[in-house]
Amino acid sequence: MMEATKQKAHKKRQAGTKAIKKKKRDKKGKENEEAEDQRNPKAFTYRSAIRAARSKRRTLDISEKRNRLPQVDRTPIEPPPVLIAVVGPPKVGKTTLINGLVKHFTHHTVSKNQGPVTLVSGKKRRITFIECNNDINTMIDIAKVVDLVLLLVDASFGFEMETFEFLNILQTHGFPRVMGVLTHLDMMKKNKNLRRLKKKLKQRFWTEIYQGAKLFYLSNIRHGQYMKNELHNLGRFISVTKFKPLDWQSSHPYLIADR
Repeated sequence: MMEATKQKAHKKRQAGTKAIKKKKRDKKGKENEEAEDQRNPKAFTYRSAIRAARSKRRTLDISEKRNRLPQVDRTPIEPPPVLIAVVGPPKVGKTTLINGLVKHFTHHTVSKNQGPVTLVSGKKRRITFIECNNDINTMIDIAKVVDLVLLLVDASFGFEMETFEFLNILQTHGFPRVMGVLTHLDMMKKNKNLRRLKKKLKQRFWTEIYQGAKLFYLSNIRHGQYMKNELHNLGRFISVTKFKPLDWQSSHPYLIADR
């Protein structure tokens, strides 16, 4: 009988394509095993009680901020138009903005607007744009009745005295919703300077209103109109903005007469 030949032991490959592939495969397997170890055995819950408490606290904070005192809804079945005041110092672009927004909502070009402009912005909403002149009496009259203020600021000059005066008047009349609009941004030629200016004005605006107040940028004018997409963004915000009933306005009856 022939003597059984001894089997040669298998020698693992140390180099070459097969060895590299095998190393990668082993590494992937190890990673999967580690991931399975770390996977939470309890479905749809937290691993950490501290993180869970922190998350719950944040959710409660947010819901608490939303809570307001219950108020009687006095709006009739056919609500009056939302009154939007366009406020700012002279030569800041108030008329151009109103004309642009009217064109955005109605697709009609208005050559010159005299007095308030009322238009339909949605199925259940009408809006009235009114331009605020640069005198204290008009500012006081408008602060009493306005629902939303578009506060125009000349970016090339910065905040002017009239802007702060109007904000003080608003504070004594219940402080309605305010949106900032920066114009004349095309005066800045360098992008770096423009970015720095935007940041600076935004921080100043937030100091006056509240942290996170909405601020829009109207970069430049072409053919006497602001850019279409910028007006579209502003128009979309105007048409979906919700207004909380102001205590001051509900306790002070008022009437605005145009002329």
